[in-house]
Amino acid sequence: MQAFVPIARTTFDMQLAQANAALAQQTLQAAFADLRVVPTLITDSETLAQAIAQLSAAPPGLIVVFQATFADSSAIVALAEALRVPLLLWAAPEPATGGRLRSNALCGINLAAFALKRRGLPYLCCYAAPDSPEAVRLAQRAAAAAETLFALRHTKIGVIGEHPIGFEPCAYDAERLRARFGVQVQPYALEAAFAAADSLLAAERVTARYADLAAKLSNLTELNTAQVRGTLSFHEALRDQIAADDLRGVAVRCWPETFLKRDCAVCAASSLLCDDGIPATCEADVHGVLSGLLLQGVGAAATFGADLVAADLENDTLTFWHCGLAPLSMCAPSFAPRGALHSNRQRPLLMEFPLKAGRVTLARLTQAGESGDYRLLLGTGEMLDAPMQFSGTSGVLRPDSGAAHALQVILQEGLDHHFTLAYGDFADALTLLADFAKLPIIRL
Repeated sequence: MQAFVPIARTTFDMQLAQANAALAQQTLQAAFADLRVVPTLITDSETLAQAIAQLSAAPPGLIVVFQATFADSSAIVALAEALRVPLLLWAAPEPATGGRLRSNALCGINLAAFALKRRGLPYLCCYAAPDSPEAVRLAQRAAAAAETLFALRHTKIGVIGEHPIGFEPCAYDAERLRARFGVQVQPYALEAAFAAADSLLAAERVTARYADLAAKLSNLTELNTAQVRGTLSFHEALRDQIAADDLRGVAVRCWPETFLKRDCAVCAASSLLCDDGIPATCEADVHGVLSGLLLQGVGAAATFGADLVAADLENDTLTFWHCGLAPLSMCAPSFAPRGALHSNRQRPLLMEFPLKAGRVTLARLTQAGESGDYRLLLGTGEMLDAPMQFSGTSGVLRPDSGAAHALQVILQEGLDHHFTLAYGDFADALTLLADFAKLPIIRL
């Protein structure tokens, strides 16, 4: 949800201020169906108090402050401190007439920016006409970023089991995550999850899921049916837990226990969840789930957590792979996806296909580095139309920054071994999100 708040000072041209504010409001309402509007120009402490009370009843994710004329920074600072959400400060250009300065709006947002920056309050600025399409696009990106952070305050992630020894990027600090982002991490015992899955082995919905996948995977009936049902029953148990506890994503300790104790793989279960818009990762990777939620919050559909497994510097490409948990929606259209066995454990069910060509964004909420402070890894590139590189799910990426540069950043920064990938270019929105959340960016 977004809010529109116009601000002015009566010593300037109020007729122009009213006209510009009305046009800016109409422009935003055409783009945001749920835009909340403060109906009158804020010109004094009384109208300011009314606006704060109105917005505090149901705080928006982003406030667009339209600086209809110059005003001192006190009203904007009061809004920011009361609502604690990012602000988009918008001023319209004023033509030079050789006469009176009718609005002086640019100076107004300049003054407000100083005050907000000094206080560490999140904001960005827009200098554009009241009916500017670019202003709308900026507002849309800012709204997606702000609302993603707002949603994290009410987000719960499930983690089943503990991350494997030696997989330090998958370690997490639940209290620190909650203090920093508001997100709650809910742990579950692996044995309890296995018991729930075992109770569903003969369930009709597992049979229905099997039939649905048999129509999508070219060879499902050639695989061991009991083992495949083991994977699918785990998927159904995960869905039950997600629904019961209102989880937004789930991280699972996938090996070695699933192979040793349930005789199957988790990969396809995670793939199906990802296609349903529920980020699911292996190796109990909580930060991977959060990275997927950040991407989805700014507009991505399904996400895929992958390893970097090869670099071809001569051809300027990197290969990203994982055992078989990429969502089926990422399959190259020329390839018939199939079910597969885990390459090391020889158990089903994995998805197997090459990733489709297209524009992609890579992101990762990381604690890489000596300080352990949170940062955001961000990169973009083109996934190429390439044959399947390895068994499981993989794709060949040409990074915008070049493969050699990206590889150097990954290794010199000591980055996590998991990268979350989504189709589309979300770099601008994620940059705003990082700015709002005070997350330094590592450019890949």
